[in-house]
Amino acid sequence: MVDLRESAVQWAAAISTTLVANFTREKLARQLGGYVEQLLRGGVDEARRVGRSMVEHGFTSSATLERSLAHLGEHTPVTPAQLAALAAGYAEGLRDLTLAQQELSRTAAINAMRRAESAVRASETKFRAVFSSAAFGIVVSGLKGEIIDVNDALLTMLGYRHEDVRRMSGRDLVHPDDREDLRQLTMRLVASEHDNVRVEKRMVRSDGETIQTHMAISLVREEDGTPPYLVTMIENMDEMRALQSQLLRQSLNDVQTGLPNRAQFLGWLEGATGSKGPESLALVQIDVDGFRGVNDAFGHDVGNQVLVHVAQHLREVFTEDVGKVARIGEDEFGVLIRDPRDTASVIALVEEFTRRLEEATWIDGHGVGVTTSVGVVPRGARGGDAADLLRAADVTVAWAKRDGKAQWALYDPERDARDKERYALAASIPGALEENQFRVDYVPVHSLADGSVLALEARIVWDHPEQGVLCPEVFLGRATGNGMVVRLVRWAVEEACAQVSAWHDELGPRTPVLTIDLPLRLCQEPELVAEVLRVLERTGLPASLLRFELHEHVPASLNDDQLEELTILTERGVGLVVGQVSGGNVGVGRLRVLPWSGVKFNSAVAHAFGPDAIRMEETAAVALLRWAAVLRLPLYADGVRTAGEAARLAELGVTGAQGPHFGPALSVSEVSSLLLS
Repeated sequence: MVDLRESAVQWAAAISTTLVANFTREKLARQLGGYVEQLLRGGVDEARRVGRSMVEHGFTSSATLERSLAHLGEHTPVTPAQLAALAAGYAEGLRDLTLAQQELSRTAAINAMRRAESAVRASETKFRAVFSSAAFGIVVSGLKGEIIDVNDALLTMLGYRHEDVRRMSGRDLVHPDDREDLRQLTMRLVASEHDNVRVEKRMVRSDGETIQTHMAISLVREEDGTPPYLVTMIENMDEMRALQSQLLRQSLNDVQTGLPNRAQFLGWLEGATGSKGPESLALVQIDVDGFRGVNDAFGHDVGNQVLVHVAQHLREVFTEDVGKVARIGEDEFGVLIRDPRDTASVIALVEEFTRRLEEATWIDGHGVGVTTSVGVVPRGARGGDAADLLRAADVTVAWAKRDGKAQWALYDPERDARDKERYALAASIPGALEENQFRVDYVPVHSLADGSVLALEARIVWDHPEQGVLCPEVFLGRATGNGMVVRLVRWAVEEACAQVSAWHDELGPRTPVLTIDLPLRLCQEPELVAEVLRVLERTGLPASLLRFELHEHVPASLNDDQLEELTILTERGVGLVVGQVSGGNVGVGRLRVLPWSGVKFNSAVAHAFGPDAIRMEETAAVALLRWAAVLRLPLYADGVRTAGEAARLAELGVTGAQGPHFGPALSVSEVSSLLLS
């Protein structure tokens, strides 16, 4: 069975570089898909029609035909007879096209002669139409200044009537101070080889008012020897400049809220950070929380009214004598405060603004709640950088949103520097992978009964050329933020599975289970099951020796399809452990959504049995472990520091543990020595 869509796409790829006609990729694939369907459905007659249709649709290159025949013969079940018929139809189509073009050429020649005969009449008619309907003034005059004709636009511009102008000279319309200069300019134009010139001159209206105009003066030389004359087109520059000013205002202001827009705001910032700017400034950036949700729920009209509501409160709080307010994005506003008294006063204004937004805004019967996330950046102004100031404001607003929204945040250069470093690490992960800077170390999980190694937890380690050895806690979080965690964990899974498979070849059934953290982002991958099974097949590791550990909050963030993918993994033999359990709201419902093969408690549970723990912590940990025993699943503990903690955990039914008491993460060679000795 031929996939029509796939065949059409391949055919399009084969001939796309040979096409003369202009096709979009989608249109070309759709056209070729129709041809493939015709060829597969019909015989030689249908193939002949396809060939003719190709010519009719602009497939007129010989290379197009050659590649089409080659593609169809190789990739579709088209018979040689059909290919021959297609080529024949194509040739017939080209022949008919050539004959039609020859007939068109003869007809075009006859029409050209007829058009030439009427060109003179048409040109005069066109000039008269332009002359009468033009929005700018036109005056036809002789070389001595006598007025031959004027249009209505000029009369309106200068306030004259036709009978008034007939008694006047062109000089009478020009400002006295510009008349001589204009006469000299006209004489030079007549004596030169040029036919036109542009100049700005003043003219005088009938009421004596002076207006500034732009003149385009053209010299018309007739071929029959009649005296030349001048056609002058005149534009009122005062009106043009007024229009330009209006357009400038519109280009610098937001139509919806009436506030200055981002372009004007950037100009303010550039001026404030220049050498003549204030000593200090404060930049306040306001983002409306959940604005897209308002648009989706109530429509864009309500969303626009919300923006107007926010803009009104900003104007009322940050008055003109306090700062300059602008709309700088779809749901973003900016306030520039020059020489603020202090940071506390700026924050007081921000809190006053957010307080005003606490009451619901009633729009079309909807009580819409509006909250904002605000970033405040106080900074010395002179010698600063406007772009860096905006970046700092964006970063600060992001902190406010990340910390829960509906609040303000103050710029912290140290926090910004730390974030920059982490973002830089995340951005450099692809290059580090290519340069083999990552490795997988293993944390042994020891049996609390006999000390044997039950499992090996894989940990991704980065041998950074400048920062040294980095543990996963330093870079994995940012890798999740930019999506690189998918590529990084896929690499680690394959690397660890290959290594544990090698140990399995020597140890057989005594091989510890491989445990790997599976981040939320990987759990949401639609091809998770297929990818894991491919890795197991490539490396030869039995599925029963692979176990994924999921943070206790991950299941609640997955949809039904994603939960089903994880369930399929368990049916294929892969284990799932719910990890980082620490008590609190450990819902049974959360544990029921997946077939778990173990529960792992974080270090807080083990530390509850340490010498520095309080009685309440120990009581809570005991209750949690006794509750977990009801699940009848193997229990594991992380962060075990002492033999006493390990013994107490063993008494309460914990199967295996890891942590400082059992030693640090081990390299591949160290694990080999541990397992094979």
